[in-house]
Formats: sequence, C-alpha cells, structure tokens
Amino acid sequence: MRERYASGISDETAVKMVDLLNANLASLIDLSMDSKQCHWNLQGTGFIGVHQLLDDTYERLTEAYDSLAERIVILGGKANGISQRVVEDSILETYPTDITEVAQHVRELTNRYKQVAAELRKAIDAAGDAGDEDTADLFTEFSRIVEKDAWFIGANAPSA
Repeated sequence: MRERYASGISDETAVKMVDLLNANLASLIDLSMDSKQCHWNLQGTGFIGVHQLLDDTYERLTEAYDSLAERIVILGGKANGISQRVVEDSILETYPTDITEVAQHVRELTNRYKQVAAELRKAIDAAGDAGDEDTADLFTEFSRIVEKDAWFIGANAPSA
C-alpha cells in the first residue's frame, strides 16, 4: 500500500476497502462500456430517446467510477481500471453483440444496471460493517444513481 490520506480507519480496513472498491470499479466501467455498445448499435422505434438517454447515463457512470478510483488512491491503493482487469473482475457477462432492437437493448441494459446496483448495495453493507462510512457513503450515492438509471432505461421498454 502507498501513503494513505484517509484517517480513522486501520490499514487492514483500508486494504479490504481497496479490494471492494476495485471490484465495483470494474463492474461500473464494464457497465459504462455496455451502455456505449447499446448506444452505438440500437435501432428501431424509440431509438432517439434511448440513444440520448444513454449519453446521460454514461456520463453519470464515468463520474461514479472516477470517484471510486479516487477513493482507492485516498486509501493508499491502486485503481485497477485497465481493460484486462475489468474483464477479469466485473460481475457482468459479455454484452450480446447480436441484438439491435431498442426493446432488446433496453431489457439487456436494465438487467445489467440492476445487477450492478445489487452489488453496490452489498458493498454499502460491507463498507459500513468494516467501519468505513466514507466508502459506504460513496457506494450509497452510486447505488441511487445506478438504480435511478435502471428505472430511466427500463421505462423505455414496450408495455405488454
């Protein structure tokens, strides 16, 4: 570990939080790239609205993973955002490249946002249990953002 700038938590807790943050960093980066894959390739009814929405959600995801990476460094760790680590550490499966319809992408992406939100909720509890309320607060903030974006994206699904 490098120099820590966070005070009031033990080295052991800092190491645990760096691991937890890096795991979620990978999933957020992966989700952001899935959002771009969808953004670039979706077609059909409702295209423009979803296309524009994904620009906004992508921006929020990049702000979230940037903050997680900064927290990792504050705790004395190294952020692992390189593509190989993202592939290795993300909870998400590879985004399907054989879909094009807006409805297909909306379903796929909404499910992925929900998966990441669930992991962020687990991280809130883990950080709180470890006594790192600052990290727990970050996870709480990003859980809210990801859940809200899941709702925004999912609201574009055709009603049955």
